[in-house]
Amino acid sequence: MGSAQHYSGLPRWVFVPAAAGALFIVLPLVAMGTRVEWSNFFGLVTSESSVAALKLSLRTSAMSTLLCVVFGVPMAMVLARTGFRGQPLVRSFVLLPLVLPPVVGGIALLYTFGRKGLLGHSLEVLGINIAFSTTAVVLAQTFVALPFLVVSLEGTLRTAGQRYESVAATLGARPTTVLRRVTIPLVLPGLASAAVLSFARALGEFGATLTFAGSLQGTTRTLPLEIYLQRETDPDAAVALSLVLVIVAVLVVALIRGRSVRGSGGSLL
Repeated sequence: MGSAQHYSGLPRWVFVPAAAGALFIVLPLVAMGTRVEWSNFFGLVTSESSVAALKLSLRTSAMSTLLCVVFGVPMAMVLARTGFRGQPLVRSFVLLPLVLPPVVGGIALLYTFGRKGLLGHSLEVLGINIAFSTTAVVLAQTFVALPFLVVSLEGTLRTAGQRYESVAATLGARPTTVLRRVTIPLVLPGLASAAVLSFARALGEFGATLTFAGSLQGTTRTLPLEIYLQRETDPDAAVALSLVLVIVAVLVVALIRGRSVRGSGGSLL
């Protein structure tokens, strides 16, 4: 009843472009579903190369999500809880991968960690080669997924405010104790949603991975890369694998949305 009252003030014409926008998103997915060879779906998605790509994607996405949490949580806290000269510029650079074409990010990573890169040359002297390795996949995924965690968690922190943290500080709690006992538990639902969102972005990463890590089966060929290659040689397998990614994405969005409805505050969804 409350929901109906909330939307009762909308003019009827608004529903027309809204429905058109929904169809624009849903219709291509339905069209893809009609092209799936359902009788052989299981066989298409369980080929050796497909399974290897899926396992690699899940493993590297989990690792990149961990890196996003390790680096993204402190970054979001600094941006949300402090003020310093040049902060808007810093925030702009942190969020830059959100708007950069992924292939540009891959080129930037290549010129940083590649054999002749800014850091890669020194790392090669130490016997560490990152480009075109599984590590490169993780770094590429982290590069594009990290801003999603930062922007989502920063919003959660700003929504939560600092009232409870201030009370804890006045009672004599040390900053680390306040962070561990107050701040983290307060934003934990939002952090979980942000981490899941970063995982989903990492799972679907293509451009930066291809540019920086290449496409070596079992080493750097993630599921999006496998779909791209299968599109040329086996279109049925490409469609089936695409559907697998769509299903995973739907589950991720549903999970984030469920957490948001239960009160995650400043998450993106």
